[in-house]
Amino acid sequence: MDAYCAIGARRTIRQFKRDEVDGGQLRRILEAGVAAPSNDHMRSWDFVVVSSMEKRVELLDKIGAAWSESRIAQWLDGWANDDRQRDVYFDAVPIQRKMLLEAPALVVPVYEEHRDLLKPSSLSSLNAFASIWCCIENILIAAAAEGLAHTLRIPFEAERPHIKKVLALPEGREVPCYLGLGYPEDGARYHAPIPRPIESRIHADAW
Repeated sequence: MDAYCAIGARRTIRQFKRDEVDGGQLRRILEAGVAAPSNDHMRSWDFVVVSSMEKRVELLDKIGAAWSESRIAQWLDGWANDDRQRDVYFDAVPIQRKMLLEAPALVVPVYEEHRDLLKPSSLSSLNAFASIWCCIENILIAAAAEGLAHTLRIPFEAERPHIKKVLALPEGREVPCYLGLGYPEDGARYHAPIPRPIESRIHADAW
């Protein structure tokens, strides 16, 4: 698939068919991730593919119970004013755990980080964190080229030590997100990106 077509075909969904993701597909997708630019040229990235349902249940144990609509509304009222943005959260928040349990492929990207991620001393202290997201974006585009969709969740702070323990990660490793991949279920709801015409986003020489 043409790169521009793959970018346009990328989809975040939360309901998957039960069809397995072929091992060859997953390998190609992760190889595309590793082809991304890295901050130190070392591409110090690994991927934990969580296939066992028992391990998934243990891994996702810290994701809280589904919120009620009133609780979601209360949470959103402080910062989300766009109805389209709010719709996404009303769809996603109640099924955060379910969507990752049911994704045919669950991948946990891992990167090397020897500084305190949450207390950077400068912008460049976040280079490794920024770099792994280049890798993840390649994965999302490659998945689209393979006809797959994805779901993604960034862990809350309380989940970070739990993830490291369950996956037996070595010291100095961090997890940016959980990443579910699979074929979208027929009728799976898709929230199109809010239109942002590029003409309104390009500035010549200065803002």
